Amino acid sequence: MEVKAREAERRSRYEAVDLRDDVEDEPPLKARKIEQVTDPLLEFEEKCPPGGSDSVVLYTTGLRGIRKTFEDCQKIRSLLENLRILFFERDISMHSGFKEEMWGVLGGKTVPPRLFIKGRYIGGAEEVLGLHEQEKLRPLIEGIPVDRNEGPCEGCAGFRFIVCFNCNGSRKIVPEGDGESMNCSECNENGVVICPFCC
Repeated sequence: MEVKAREAERRSRYEAVDLRDDVEDEPPLKARKIEQVTDPLLEFEEKCPPGGSDSVVLYTTGLRGIRKTFEDCQKIRSLLENLRILFFERDISMHSGFKEEMWGVLGGKTVPPRLFIKGRYIGGAEEVLGLHEQEKLRPLIEGIPVDRNEGPCEGCAGFRFIVCFNCNGSRKIVPEGDGESMNCSECNENGVVICPFCC
């Protein structure tokens, strides 16, 4: 009986020592909570395009001249649409102001696609697709509003631009009574304006 009592006492001491070792290896509860709360966006460089501090901005091109660039833009656009989040697409081929804006934010000439989330530069196609494959993209878009639209915009059919109402896309206006034409001040270099309904 005495041997059994000593054996039980020895086991309880070993278990108590093992439990203390496990507790010492784990960080304190507060430290664990801080680690869990850390925002994954803080790992990315802070570069905020205009109007992008609380939203998702994607710079793309609709030109098919360089196939890989166009396909990369399509992949990222499709990925964001499948995630069903609201994002602002800025097509640099339709509006040179977007191209200058992108180059200004990134500090040099770069090729689209370029993705920004909440004022942080995420990267191009390879970086974004890599994050998605590693399941690290979804935590970055937490808090972004869900896209509740059931289809393309009724104003622009999803192109995000409409033909200028002032000059009908010609970029020229002929004032009444004067035969000389003037450049339209309301549209861009392509004779279009940003869609007032969806952008």
